[in-house]
Amino acid sequence: MAIEYVRFQSAVPDQHGHFKGVFGLVNNLGRSGRLTEEQERFRRENNAWFDAAYTDPSTVDASVYDPEVNPGAVAWFKPTAVHLIDRVEGYLEILSAHDVACHRVTSADPGQVVYEDDVQIVVVPQTASMPQTSE
Repeated sequence: MAIEYVRFQSAVPDQHGHFKGVFGLVNNLGRSGRLTEEQERFRRENNAWFDAAYTDPSTVDASVYDPEVNPGAVAWFKPTAVHLIDRVEGYLEILSAHDVACHRVTSADPGQVVYEDDVQIVVVPQTASMPQTSE
């Protein structure tokens, strides 16, 4: 059986045709001052926890998210990263409270892998026909 990678992303693409990830969605709310004090505290504490829990791919390879080198590159959790995936729930609750749709998407082949470590992959997505399932 194939590995099913996991991603939490916006329900609709942005102006560039990209689906923003769960962290970006919540960070945008925070930067625009739309979070409650409790939500902002959660965002800061959990962003720090995630930063400590796994590697930012761009610190290993600065070109990973470079739009010229890897257009549309996005990160996906490996299904074995349960300790990270489970912690996304609080971010989803914040998005729900602000009526921002975010879906859990899985795929055995989300695109061309440009970075990989023990908990994640970063891929350049395939075309719109990418085999994914949304939950």
